[in-house]
Amino acid sequence: MTVHLPPLLTCARDIERYVAGAGWDQPARLFALVTTEQLRENQPQLSHLEAEGPDALSAIEQEDLPASSGLEELLAQIGWPPQVHGAAIAVERIVLPPQAQADLPEEEQAALEAVAKHPQRQDVRLLVAALRDGSATCLLRQRDHDNDDDVAVGENIAPGLLDALRQTLRD
Repeated sequence: MTVHLPPLLTCARDIERYVAGAGWDQPARLFALVTTEQLRENQPQLSHLEAEGPDALSAIEQEDLPASSGLEELLAQIGWPPQVHGAAIAVERIVLPPQAQADLPEEEQAALEAVAKHPQRQDVRLLVAALRDGSATCLLRQRDHDNDDDVAVGENIAPGLLDALRQTLRD
């Protein structure tokens, strides 16, 4: 029995696996999402691309991102032309259990240093993808469980990042 996943989830999983193939300790990576049909029409050299139906999506990595001091600033600079149906971003983060967060210093730099050295820290990669129609998905891979079968999927895994990505899709 073949299970057909929604086009956004299929594309997000493809992107996440692609990014995972380059290993850990990567900068943020941004992707435009377009329909595969549209991509094949506009780029005849890509006519070989397969598509599972007319709503299938393809990702186009955005290289040479503008320099910025942070992810929020980067996303605030991004706007997409109408032919882009959605966007995805992959970022790595360090997370701590809630009880460990309570003991962090208040000063930002000291807190960042404490998180980096904390024995309960977990390195994760988030892949957040959204379409102009409001649909979205988030994938989370842990460095300690770095396996394609162990990637968590949900819509609200990274709500702040998802909101910032959605802002890039507004007209």
